[in-house]
Amino acid sequence: MLLFAGNIASEEQLRSLTAQLRDHNPDVLIAVDEEGGIVTRVEAATGSSYPGNAALGAIDDPDLTRRIAVSIGAMLADGGVNLNLAPVADLDANPAGPVIGVRSFGADATRAALHTAAFVTGLQDAGVAACAKHFPGHGRAAADSHLELPVVEATLAELRNTDLLPFRAAVDAGVKSVLTAHVQFPAIDSVPATLSSRMLRGILRDELGFDGVIVTDALGMAAIGDGADSAAGAVAALRAGADLLCMAPEETAQWRARDALTAAIAAGELSGERVAEAAERIRTLAKWAASPDRTLDRERDPDLGLGRGRELGLEAAARALLVDGAEVPLTAPPLVLDAGGRMSVQLEDRAASLLGVLGGMLPGTTGVRIAGPGDLAGLEQRIADAAGRPLVVVVRDAHRQQWQRDLLRTTLRLRPDALVVGTGTTHDRGLAGPAYLGTRGASRASLLAAASLLAGRPPADGRNPPCGA
Repeated sequence: MLLFAGNIASEEQLRSLTAQLRDHNPDVLIAVDEEGGIVTRVEAATGSSYPGNAALGAIDDPDLTRRIAVSIGAMLADGGVNLNLAPVADLDANPAGPVIGVRSFGADATRAALHTAAFVTGLQDAGVAACAKHFPGHGRAAADSHLELPVVEATLAELRNTDLLPFRAAVDAGVKSVLTAHVQFPAIDSVPATLSSRMLRGILRDELGFDGVIVTDALGMAAIGDGADSAAGAVAALRAGADLLCMAPEETAQWRARDALTAAIAAGELSGERVAEAAERIRTLAKWAASPDRTLDRERDPDLGLGRGRELGLEAAARALLVDGAEVPLTAPPLVLDAGGRMSVQLEDRAASLLGVLGGMLPGTTGVRIAGPGDLAGLEQRIADAAGRPLVVVVRDAHRQQWQRDLLRTTLRLRPDALVVGTGTTHDRGLAGPAYLGTRGASRASLLAAASLLAGRPPADGRNPPCGA
């Protein structure tokens, strides 16, 4: 059972929901994508209490990464979740890539491997199974597999020296599951990794020695095309060596997949032994997750306390800030041009932007949210209205978006002293003027850390943005 943000209204409701599911099946695996940073399900309405992988990789303290993962795991375990589709083990190997970015521990494979292993260890110490993703690596891809099939021209030898290192580290750390990438590597196989026996059996199982559960990425994504009108991907993935199929949420798609799998077994296209093998691996994982040994020992590990975990998240977010030429705190309440983007449609407006968070922390702050090129009309007048006060312009990965580059170009031409805040990766540092503040992510923790630095005051408690935003 995979839960999304729309299934989770509060921590109390999550506990009630998971308890009801276990009333029907005590051994059910209940999963979420709780990476920290910009990908959160439990905290989708307020933003994550934890910075994401880019921030943790920049700090480069593997023990801190482990402690953050312990705290995330404790939050999930308290809610009845026992499988987390994290950590992201992909490298930030392509700055133009639209999918990975701040979700990665960075471009350095050795560093990413250390932090991947630390995150796996922390989650599983908290009693929640980890899932390293997206095997064998999505970080080189220039396309979004939600929309099309990415093709990566890398050889197996190249992957062994780079992208595969974090997955090898995850396996060595005892990771319970690995999630596949809907990415094609023509030098290795003619089909996406999710459907490739060469990838799943030959490399992940035989070469890396992984014997846990192989989980597919969502089969309804365009890279596979296994939506409501097709179930071929489900059959092909299971045949290739996947164990747990992440189906499209539509009921018709799930029924089609069931019928297609049944027909494939009857026709001899999919062996019953392969299905039984997958089922046994899933049962083994479910037994591990349900074991009394998974009970949290909060006295042994103080990071299992949720309050302490959120404090730890704020501390980490503050340590990850890149302050380059910026004079902080600000000398007066600023005008903020915020094009930092909204991480989730569920996200409360006051938590959705640096403008909202800073406005609650520094009275007198004003500004405007800029969501796209259509909002650039009247930009010069807005900048003129900010004469005599600090001007802050917020972008997210402007190196990938022409309209954000246009925003920066106009702003810096008229106000070379403007402070540029990047809430994505720091690949856009070269587009800013002399003053830059990089958050390495737009979680609630990262925005609070940046706002507190700009305001010159301690952040709020980390649970909710300051009142009045």
